[in-house]
Amino acid sequence: MQNDILEFVKVLKAKEQVAAARIYHITLEDVDAGKRKIYEAKIWVRPWMNDHMTQVQKFKLAHDFCQDDLLVDN
Repeated sequence: MQNDILEFVKVLKAKEQVAAARIYHITLEDVDAGKRKIYEAKIWVRPWMNDHMTQVQKFKLAHDFCQDDLLVDN
């Protein structure tokens, strides 16, 4: 997935955790090469320190939709 271009669609879920830094757990939806995908991200932020450190600790594919996922049973 390195250097792929992802088209952001929407944030599905977000949670903030405050400790020695702010940790954001984000679930987001995007479109990659025309296919809908769900990713999970964990972002570590420390804006109040002189280093203003921000680090992506995790960014992984959580769900890759196939055509069958888009069908709805009535």
